[in-house]
Amino acid sequence: MQFSSKEDIEAPIAEVFELLSEFESFERSALRRGVEVQRVDASMPKGAGLAWDTVFMVRGKPREMHLELVEYTPPTMMRFESHSKGVEGKVVIELLALSSRRTRLSFDVSLSANTLAARLLLQSLKLARANLSQRFRLKLAEFARDIEERHTRRA
Repeated sequence: MQFSSKEDIEAPIAEVFELLSEFESFERSALRRGVEVQRVDASMPKGAGLAWDTVFMVRGKPREMHLELVEYTPPTMMRFESHSKGVEGKVVIELLALSSRRTRLSFDVSLSANTLAARLLLQSLKLARANLSQRFRLKLAEFARDIEERHTRRA
């Protein structure tokens, strides 16, 4: 199962990448939403190899997931891989400079199942695909506006 979306942001590519690389703010945001987040090696600098262990609720059950930053190429790309009981995930974030002040953010998420239970979970997500895709696009658009606002405040 795959979700993809693109948004144009009124900010330079280097600044957008810097804001996307503020992992501590994403950790805090996840904690506020009830996700338990633990960075595997807090002393490690930003780059490939950073990893997090998380616990969150899905359909009333706690799920554990290991998330790792496997590729970190400033200022154009980050690639994450996640492993959970039966579900593998990949997230690719790409940035493209459209001009000196405009950046295109591409966000791709793909999920695959390794067990029957995980296949059933993904199948139920596929039935709600249109709604989930719309919510995904709206959240990415909101995230892009937030980056623009943060850029404006910094300028």
